[in-house]
Amino acid sequence: MPRDINDLCIDTIRVLSADVVAKAKSGHPGAPMGCAPMAHALFKDFINVNPKHSHWPNRDRFLLSNGHACALQYILLHFLGFDLTMNDLKDFRMVGSRTPGHPERGHTDGVEVTTGPLGQGIANAVGLAIAETHMAATYNKPNYPIVDHFTYVILGDGCLQEGVQSEACSLAGHLQLGKLIALYDDNQITIDGDTAVSFTENVLQRFESYGWHTLTVTDGDHNINSIKQAIEEAKKVTDKPTLIKIRTTIGFGSEFQGEEKVHGSPLSADDIIQLKKKFGFNPDEKFVVPQEVYDFYHNIAHRGAKAQEQWNSLFDKYADEYPKEAQDFKRRMEGKLPEGWKDALPRYTPEDSPMATRKLSEALLNKIADVIPELMGGSADLTGSNNTRWKTAVDFQAPSTQLGDYSGRYIRYGVREHGMNAIMNGMAAYQGIIPFGGTFLNFLTYGWGAARLSALAKLRVIYVMTHDSIGLGEDGPTHQPIETLALTRATPQMLTFRPADGNEVSGAYLIAIDRNDYPSVIALTRQNLPQLKGSSVEAVQKGGYVLQSSAPKGTKPDVIVLGTGSEVPIALAATELLQKRGITTSLVSMPCTELFDEQPLEYRQSVLLKGVPVVSVEALSTFGWQKYSHAQVGMTTFGSSGPYEEVYKHFKITPEHVAEVAEDAIKYFKGHGFVPELFPQFAPCT
Repeated sequence: MPRDINDLCIDTIRVLSADVVAKAKSGHPGAPMGCAPMAHALFKDFINVNPKHSHWPNRDRFLLSNGHACALQYILLHFLGFDLTMNDLKDFRMVGSRTPGHPERGHTDGVEVTTGPLGQGIANAVGLAIAETHMAATYNKPNYPIVDHFTYVILGDGCLQEGVQSEACSLAGHLQLGKLIALYDDNQITIDGDTAVSFTENVLQRFESYGWHTLTVTDGDHNINSIKQAIEEAKKVTDKPTLIKIRTTIGFGSEFQGEEKVHGSPLSADDIIQLKKKFGFNPDEKFVVPQEVYDFYHNIAHRGAKAQEQWNSLFDKYADEYPKEAQDFKRRMEGKLPEGWKDALPRYTPEDSPMATRKLSEALLNKIADVIPELMGGSADLTGSNNTRWKTAVDFQAPSTQLGDYSGRYIRYGVREHGMNAIMNGMAAYQGIIPFGGTFLNFLTYGWGAARLSALAKLRVIYVMTHDSIGLGEDGPTHQPIETLALTRATPQMLTFRPADGNEVSGAYLIAIDRNDYPSVIALTRQNLPQLKGSSVEAVQKGGYVLQSSAPKGTKPDVIVLGTGSEVPIALAATELLQKRGITTSLVSMPCTELFDEQPLEYRQSVLLKGVPVVSVEALSTFGWQKYSHAQVGMTTFGSSGPYEEVYKHFKITPEHVAEVAEDAIKYFKGHGFVPELFPQFAPCT
């Protein structure tokens, strides 16, 4: 009897998964083998993608939240005809290959988001579904559904145990994201063994309490028709996301199927031989794909290409009838910013009133939010403290709640920092949206797993982090960040801004919005700061610059005092004390060390002059400042509760102490000379 093509496709995925992982001598064969039927059913009948134009706007989005099962995704992408060859599969987990150990956005054609840490993918999927829903509400017109697709995600037991998915899925239910469909690989196995040892909750009841629609498929190993029927039913429910629990057997076909042994280790050679015999493959051959399987999946790709052709035709008609909207949609999806948007950035003079940089951020958002419609922001239940909502903002809410609508651009994330960050990654990956989210700087690390992935995936996510130092005062050490910026500055592909006044706030946003390859952390004060003489929007692009200098032209100052954020005014007051004592000074503001490090050596040495002692002052950890300064004024302990002025005095972050440290540094240089070979820490920018 001719073999059923669906069985052949599924068994090919299973056998090829075993080969891919075995050649790498590393990886996870069990989940790909167990998920093969649900993945095949999903792509066979539902997902529209075009491998030849992998980023066309109205494609369905697919995410693999249990990213350790990535052999499954790579195989599907290869079958469909994405830019992923058989040799790429053979190079699985090798250095420089396009098939890394977990899916990475921008690295592998067809991968939408970077998923590795469990739970991130399903949270990213919520962000993608928010983006689809918002773009549809913004641009669709009668008879022109130019944004009309689904977000599908496969996730496992591990994803459902991570807290980030609970935060994101709770919000997804509240927002009634009906075009989000999650397939739950219920194989009841984690690394430690049967889920009975640690995970016995009723997942479906939990998701129903979140406001999700739930379904169950009892035989996910064989019955792809039941999987198809469940997905069809899920698509009909338009006011709830859907979780489909699909009972599967991990490592299906292996001698150790259903056991944790097939979770994170390659199958043995003997096991692979019996597996291939069981499924009708030649045990002496490796990396074999029957032509019928390629043909079948190429037909799926052809369906996606045809869907794109139909969409292109629809969009052309839409552009004729709604030229302004079409042009704006195309601009956003291509990642281009509106012309002249920088002209809306506020600028300040020293005559302007002192103001907290969080309030200056709010003033900026009020100026640019209507100029840049792709800005979509929110706060983790701290809107009034983060000042992230602009005056004309409409909340992004299900219309039935009468709290807003889906065209709204302000998201009430609730007390969900980790979920917020991961959701923003999905929104940024969607394209056409620049997400920003606010919380206290100290709670950035609540959601750090997702923020780190923002950097790894080079996503333009803007973290608006207020209450940025011991300057928040009375809430005390539990809320006062000390080590946080040392972490963000140490993270590759992430920009950290700590602006000192209104011009620097505008400069920070200018770069954060303009630079589409990095996330940005903008750390903002609770306390008021003066508008500084010498600051400018453009200077922030250098990362650090000379704000003021008392040294005669052509001479070097006796000391350089370097500050960031709220400590620049303290550094300024210190230089004034030193000048009264006959000491010449240079005052440097360094709102972004990463941008400063990008500058040519000649520029950096013009700011931090060789042979001149440098004193840094920042009301956070001194860790890392040794790269730029010879002496540091800052925090080496946690903070303390009290009025912020008293807290600063308690930790000696005062003009008087900065001036004292500066004088000590000058004396040290005079007594020991400048010997960079012996004291490399005294030679910034070399």
